[in-house]
Amino acid sequence: MSDGTEPGRTQYKRILLKLGGESLAEVGGFGIDQKALQGIALEIAEAKNLGVQIAIVIGGGNILRGATASNLGMERVTADYMGMLATVINAMALQSALEQAGVPTRVLTALDIRQVAEPYVRRRAIRHLEKDRIVIFAAGTGNPYFTTDTAASLRAIEIEAEVIFKATKVDGVYSADPMLDPDAVKFPELTYLEVLKKGLKVMDSTSVSLCMDNKLPMVIFNVSNQDAIKRAIMGEPIGTRVGVS
Repeated sequence: MSDGTEPGRTQYKRILLKLGGESLAEVGGFGIDQKALQGIALEIAEAKNLGVQIAIVIGGGNILRGATASNLGMERVTADYMGMLATVINAMALQSALEQAGVPTRVLTALDIRQVAEPYVRRRAIRHLEKDRIVIFAAGTGNPYFTTDTAASLRAIEIEAEVIFKATKVDGVYSADPMLDPDAVKFPELTYLEVLKKGLKVMDSTSVSLCMDNKLPMVIFNVSNQDAIKRAIMGEPIGTRVGVS
C-alpha cells in the first residue's frame, strides 16, 4: 500500500529550506495571511511526498526584524530577541498549516519555550527527520547579532543537510536588484568566493563563510513560482546555485 511518497526521483535525501517571514504574508504586507500560509504549506507538503527529509529555518520579517527595530532606536539585543520571538510565532503557524496538510511537524527553538515547542537538541532534530517528520528551527541561533540566514547555515551543517534552499522573492541572484535595475544580470551559478568579492546580497557574510568552509551548496530561487521547492529537490536547474567551485 502506497504511503503517498514518490521515491527515487530526488537529487537529495536531506535538505534545509530557508524561508523569509514575508512568505507567510500578503505581497508587501505585514503579519500572517492565511492564504499565503496555506499555499506555502501545501508546496512543502507536496515536496515532502517525494520522500526527502526536510528541515526549515524561518525568519520573522513579516512581524519584526531585530535590525530594523534597532535602527529605530531600540536597544539592539532587546530588538534581536524580539525578532527571535517573531520567528517562533511564524514557526507555530507553519507547523499548524503543515499538520493540517497531513505532514507531521515539530518545532525546535533555540530559546527555551517548552510550553509551545521543544528546545533545540541536534540529535533530537535528526531523530525527528529520520522518523519522516518535518522539523522547523525557530528563534534563530538563540543569540543576538546573528541573522536567521546564519542560523540556516549553522543548522544545515549540524544536521548534515546536503543543500540549503533559500526561497526568495526573485528567481536567483542578480548583479543588481532586478526590481530596480532593468539591466541587472542573473547569475546561473556562483562560487561563495565570488559572492563575497562582489558583495552580492545572497546571505550575510557570516552565513556565506560558514557554507564555504563546510562545502555546503545553496540554491536560491523564487518560492512563488509553481512547484519551485519540488523542482529544486528534483535537481532541476532553477534559480542560482552557489557552491565552493
